[in-house]
Amino acid sequence: MTEIQKVFEIEGIQARIFTIRGKQVMMDRDLAELYGVETRALNKAVGRNLNRFPDRFRFQLTSDEFKGLMFHFGTSNRGGTRKMPFAFTEQGVAMLSALLRSELAVNVSIQIMDAFVEMRMMISQNAPIFQKLDFLEQKQMIMERKQLKADENFEKIFDALQSVNLKPKQGIFYDGQVFDAYTFVADLIRSAEKSIVLIDNYVDDTVLRMFAKRRNGVSLCIYTKRDSILALDLAKYKAQYGAIDVKEFKNAHDRLIIDGREVYHIGASLKDLGNKWFGFSKMEMSAVDILRRL
Repeated sequence: MTEIQKVFEIEGIQARIFTIRGKQVMMDRDLAELYGVETRALNKAVGRNLNRFPDRFRFQLTSDEFKGLMFHFGTSNRGGTRKMPFAFTEQGVAMLSALLRSELAVNVSIQIMDAFVEMRMMISQNAPIFQKLDFLEQKQMIMERKQLKADENFEKIFDALQSVNLKPKQGIFYDGQVFDAYTFVADLIRSAEKSIVLIDNYVDDTVLRMFAKRRNGVSLCIYTKRDSILALDLAKYKAQYGAIDVKEFKNAHDRLIIDGREVYHIGASLKDLGNKWFGFSKMEMSAVDILRRL
């Protein structure tokens, strides 16, 4: 898959993401089409596992919400009354990937999650503008982002908003918030501009996959216990994503991510994010002193 194809597919997925009840969601029909199954089959699979889909993962649209969607597309519900569609949040999509276990479903789920993350990052980085927009204006803003950039005045506002650091300084993830915790760390990795240093005693191939999201040219150094990473996994990662420096380090109890000059304390090993409660906090101290002691 070329980079051009990947960008096209992510943008195509983003066009199917809507903001309803203050949440970014995808409709059951669109998800079924992406997964290559019938909408009825997808909802039946969910119905057999309802305990995995609380309301914050999946909810059914009201008549007014459905009419709003039809208005957005400039169409009407000419077929008379019909069962209202279901909307899936980010967590709901992540749970779907556990039910639909085909190779296609796995690949599609990864692309959908990436589309959710990129759209959420763009919205959060431009919060002052989006707070003034309603549902339809938000969609228009996202889909016409490139055209709006051409406007010189908007370009200045957009650049100023992007320069503001809106990453959370502290918080807690509870057990079960696997996807939320994953996207938080993924956002840290994506935002690094020059270097990333991870201090974590327990690192495996799942952690390496997270760091595949770093930008080109961003160096990566991992301090961990001996034999924490399998040599074969490390070799395969280097073959595809380039150099990575892994050093043995036994003197740390906590986990730290150093993103350039910012230091984040992470209460759980990256491979276990979301399995249990853990907190994170941005430390108000210089990364230079930490790096000098390693």
